[in-house]
Amino acid sequence: MATNSGSKPLSVTFYAKQTIQCPVCKNKIAREELLSGGGRLISGDLTDELRRTYQPSTKYGVIHPLIYAIGACPQCYTALMWNDFLTMDEPSLAHTLENSWKERKDAVEAIFPHPNFSKDRTLLEGCAAYYMALLCYDKLPASYSPTIKKAIISLRLAWMCDDMNKILPDRNYDYIRDVFYKKATFLYSEALNLEMEHAENISEIGNFGPDLDKNYGYDGVVYMSCLLEYKYGQKDDVPARMKKLAACKSSIARIFGLGKSSKAKPGPLLEHSRNLYDILAKELKEAHDIGLEIEDDDDE
Repeated sequence: MATNSGSKPLSVTFYAKQTIQCPVCKNKIAREELLSGGGRLISGDLTDELRRTYQPSTKYGVIHPLIYAIGACPQCYTALMWNDFLTMDEPSLAHTLENSWKERKDAVEAIFPHPNFSKDRTLLEGCAAYYMALLCYDKLPASYSPTIKKAIISLRLAWMCDDMNKILPDRNYDYIRDVFYKKATFLYSEALNLEMEHAENISEIGNFGPDLDKNYGYDGVVYMSCLLEYKYGQKDDVPARMKKLAACKSSIARIFGLGKSSKAKPGPLLEHSRNLYDILAKELKEAHDIGLEIEDDDDE
């Protein structure tokens, strides 16, 4: 809640008239949502990680839209993407989440201390809710597409921990940010593997984000998997890294029609994909020039 010079509250959010029932403990939860318009959100650039940046508003200050996208129960520490929060009705899953609430609460508060989900959310509550959701999806079966959801949640957590680090630079949120980036790197790759093996259907989630302003679909998942591998994948085993980057370069070329068989596709995703393709090609060439043998079949 922002204030103006006369200390009159300026509304950034509102609470939906209809409360939401927690599928685990049946507690009634008020759903806080971000108001639109009025100069609250001033769009900035789109990062290479497909995160939409926003310029601080003179009137409303800094707003973090991501923090309202996860439902969180203050009573049993269950947190999920809102659609799952609204539709989960399996008693066995509710029982599993109910039995693990204390370990979830302790894990969350060890990193994001004293969140209060009964008041207007701040960035701290947003981070805590996302981490709670990550722990909850660890308990859910393949029918909920938990791997791709955990990938998106981990990526957003990395973004928000970076924001936390700017506010509280002495609390190690930069270290926590990097942990979530590495987790997102693994989970994006794992989600694609599970999809190919028909073990988990990632298309069921509908909106792949990764941010809230646009859905970049399956192509966005492939791009993010490759980008995260390049930026946050392991660097100690150079041959193994080059093998992964070569596979990423091939995936980017096939999905987006880059390289010799270039085919124009509209939108910012193509531009970022072209940039990533060029970066991967350069690193692979440098590795080849020092004698590393790398398979590269994207031009076949």
